[in-house]
Amino acid sequence: MQLFLSVVTLAVSASAFAPATDNAASTVSLSATRRDSFAAFTAAVVAAPSIASAVAGDSPKFSVFGIIGDGKSMSEGAAYGSDQATRVYSPYSVYDARSDKSVFKETDPGIPLRKKAIIAESRVRLTKIEPYIAKKQWFNVRDELTRYMYSLRDSMVYFTTDAKTKAAAKKFFVSLEKLDISAKQRKGDVAEKARQECIVNLDAFIALI
Repeated sequence: MQLFLSVVTLAVSASAFAPATDNAASTVSLSATRRDSFAAFTAAVVAAPSIASAVAGDSPKFSVFGIIGDGKSMSEGAAYGSDQATRVYSPYSVYDARSDKSVFKETDPGIPLRKKAIIAESRVRLTKIEPYIAKKQWFNVRDELTRYMYSLRDSMVYFTTDAKTKAAAKKFFVSLEKLDISAKQRKGDVAEKARQECIVNLDAFIALI
C-alpha cells in the first residue's frame, strides 16, 4: 500500500512541477509530460493488487483449470474446488455436492404436486393452440409449445416409474413433436390432428399417475 501511495504521489508531483511556458513547443512538451504522468498513475493502479499479494523470493503463481500449477491463486476464484473442504457440485461451482445436508430434498411432498400442476396447465395450453392453428398464427403455436410447456417433458419423466407410464409418455412426446414440426411447416390440418392426439395421449398419461 505504501508503494502504491508513493507512485501516485510521484506521478502527481511530476505533473505539478512541470515547467510552465507560453510558447507552443513548451505546451506540447507539457501535454506529453501530463500524458506520461497519467500513464504512470494508471500503471500503478493496475499493478497495485499484484504488488500487494507478491511475496519476496516467491515464483509466479498460475493455474491451468485448477489441475496444473497453483489452484489457490487469486485469479482462480473458487479454485475449481481445490480450496473447498468438501466436494463441490461441479468444478465451476462454489456450492457443495448434493447430500443429506442439502436444503433441497427429493422426498419433498410438494414436488409431485408441482409436477402435476405443470402437466395440468400444459393441457390447458394445448386447448389454447386450436385458434392459433385456425388463424395460421404459427409463431403463437410454437411459443405455447416452448414457453410454459418447456417444463412439461421433465414433469412427465418424473412420473415414468414403470413400463406403462414410460410407454404413455413416449406416445405423447411423439404427438407433441408432430405438432411442433407441422407448425414449423405451416401444415394446418396436420397440426390440428396432432394437437388432438396430444390431448388424448396426455389424458391417458394423467390417468396413470
